[in-house]
Amino acid sequence: MNTHGDYRVMIVDDDFRVGELHASMVEELPGFTALEPVQDPRTVPKIVASQHPDLVLLDLYLPHVSGVELLNAIDVDVIMVSAASEPENIHAAMRGGALGFVIKPFEAKDLHARLKGWARYRRQLQASTNLDQAAVDRLYRTLLVGDDSPGAAAAPPTEQAVLACVQEAKEPLSVAQVAEAVGIARATAQRYLASLVASEALELQLSYGTRGRPEHRYLTVRG
Repeated sequence: MNTHGDYRVMIVDDDFRVGELHASMVEELPGFTALEPVQDPRTVPKIVASQHPDLVLLDLYLPHVSGVELLNAIDVDVIMVSAASEPENIHAAMRGGALGFVIKPFEAKDLHARLKGWARYRRQLQASTNLDQAAVDRLYRTLLVGDDSPGAAAAPPTEQAVLACVQEAKEPLSVAQVAEAVGIARATAQRYLASLVASEALELQLSYGTRGRPEHRYLTVRG
């Protein structure tokens, strides 16, 4: 997984004008970089293996090989981008492992919403060790709506208490301080804090003590 720098996005579309348009949309979004669009789908597996994109925006209707076939041939996150809106095509893309489906034509804001949801999904995975059912459900919601829609489920009471504890503190708090203040086990506090950092509700700060080992401290996201 990409742990630093911009997310690298490859666009696969046999129409070079559409590929360039989508690449420009990607470039408009901070934190994302568009690789050179690819027109010939037969070259995609080799390019993915050499350039290691974090995400591929893949058209469904392509010459020589279909997008669904490519989806099963490359080991990378894929969001399908296509005018093929028939249920059977969307079903095939989802069954093949696409993390999203954006119907052409679309505006930049629509693509940006999907990209931001995908990036948040990746950050949530990176911040987690073991996932419970609520965390898995949150991952799916994040991919679909960025976890920002009115339909997103409310956070569990314990998570709300952890968030309020940090927000009300006058200085960054350690895991142990949060656990004591909320009255929960340290492992439980760590799990909720990691989830809140991944969802960008809290910030993580490294504090170096006399022993030289960094201690994680948590604080409210700064505007």
